[in-house]
Amino acid sequence: MTRALFFSLLTLLASLGGAGAADRAGDFDFYVLSLTWSPSYCDYARRPDPAQCTDEPTGFVVHGLWPQYERGYPEYCESNLPRRLPSSTISGIIDVIPSPGAIQYQWQKHGICAGLRPENYFSLVRRASEGVALPEGYVDVTSDIVSTTREIEADFIAANPGLSDRGIAVSCNREGVIDVRVCLTKRLGFRRCEEVDRRACRLPRIELPAAD
Repeated sequence: MTRALFFSLLTLLASLGGAGAADRAGDFDFYVLSLTWSPSYCDYARRPDPAQCTDEPTGFVVHGLWPQYERGYPEYCESNLPRRLPSSTISGIIDVIPSPGAIQYQWQKHGICAGLRPENYFSLVRRASEGVALPEGYVDVTSDIVSTTREIEADFIAANPGLSDRGIAVSCNREGVIDVRVCLTKRLGFRRCEEVDRRACRLPRIELPAAD
């Protein structure tokens, strides 16, 4: 390979965002609002956050609002935005994401990638959470829920006109933590998201424990 060709290839890779290129804040296609069933997180997560589980909420809480590409997602984006959040920002959203550590983590990994100031991003998180209605059967739960992925998705679809089965996915991990992930446009309207939908939990049965 000639020297000229070598440098031409380097230039091409740089222009295409080659391997190792950092994700850019504000460069994404849509959001995923992730809602965690808090009792399952507190019961089964390897290291549950005491701040969330001491006064454990009885149902779904916001896990995060994540910028997404049509394939994949950005994280830890390059930006001039502050990495550390002031206490006033954390206290202003603690009723939505019930853990100071989770708020800080979600901001550094995902929030910065939205390209918004912290106060604007967390205002968007609140609006997104308020825009997704929780089905009545998942509020103030006093006994365990045993269901399926399709049934949980159907309950959310029934409670949220405009939401389709291609725009929501129930996620599970090996520890038994359950999330519901709803795909939203940048203006927080419901939309389809094929990749997120394909990654839905494949367990034949979903158990949502009630709070102890």
